[in-house]
Amino acid sequence: MTPNELIKQLLLSYNNSDKETFLSAAREYIEREKRMKHTQVAKELEKALFNKNGSSSSFSERRFKNEMPIPRDSEKGFPLLEIKNYEECYENLIIDNELKAQLDQIIREFKDSDILATYNLSYKKKILLCGKPGTGKTYTAQIVSALLNIPLVHIRFDSIISSYLGETAFNLRKIFDYIEQGTWIVLFDEFDIIGKNRDDIHEHGEIKRVVNNFLQMMDNFNGNSLLFAATNHQHLLDPAIWRRFDDVLFYDIPDEFTRIKLFERFLKPLKREKNIDLGDISKRSEGLSPSDIKMIAIEAMKLSIIDSRDTLTQNDLLFATKRFLSREKLRKTSKGED
Repeated sequence: MTPNELIKQLLLSYNNSDKETFLSAAREYIEREKRMKHTQVAKELEKALFNKNGSSSSFSERRFKNEMPIPRDSEKGFPLLEIKNYEECYENLIIDNELKAQLDQIIREFKDSDILATYNLSYKKKILLCGKPGTGKTYTAQIVSALLNIPLVHIRFDSIISSYLGETAFNLRKIFDYIEQGTWIVLFDEFDIIGKNRDDIHEHGEIKRVVNNFLQMMDNFNGNSLLFAATNHQHLLDPAIWRRFDDVLFYDIPDEFTRIKLFERFLKPLKREKNIDLGDISKRSEGLSPSDIKMIAIEAMKLSIIDSRDTLTQNDLLFATKRFLSREKLRKTSKGED
């Protein structure tokens, strides 16, 4: 279609609430601009099409409908990735101020990538998220996906490891080919599975070849997406892996002030007695992760609800905290951590 025909189709489909036709025409127009090497215009149009307009709509739910089938493992036929949309509030991500400032800059650079490009600069595209389990790494990717209104491509490395020699690298190639075709927030979860140190004497040659292949794919990635890689075991990563990332975000165990904010957030669904002392509960929960605190909050609210009370008490929180800490002590003892 000519440009005028595409614009006419856009207007007609909008007036007729024909969302599929509208999106198809919009994508075709953007692809036309790309073919004409109008890269900057195409980027601005993509931003306009994929941007949130303040409220959730079926447009945002379906705008990334991709013609390409989701890549699958040739050995077992399992999908190599999941595509999800999230509705989350940025304020729900409770992390320390320094880490939040790092993340803010990453998001701002992505939004203003066209401005950076005029100075021959690129936004931070590959981000390593590391730290202990339950500290917010995966949730960060979900929050960024919701904030930018871009679907999250979630890749779990345990699903792409194949028993066939060469198949794992082929699975990785399928994933990179797929994500290069669109604009995504990509999360490589459990990243240490694939990024292990090549000097580890316990690893066989296949893993070393996979790491080499992955490094090459990272170097050659030219897509417009934002790539996150999350690991709980950053000490296992190959030294060369670190150089492939534009920034590293470290998630530590929350301090006392942050733990209070986490309790306040997770306890929002239920009214609390006025004399509840979250400072005391925060002190008792020293060393716990945000996911641990969430479990305590949920347990405390359940105690109140099943007791037919609509108000949370200090005793509910104390009992839930004591129960969780007892369980943690048992877990650590069984693993020989004490």
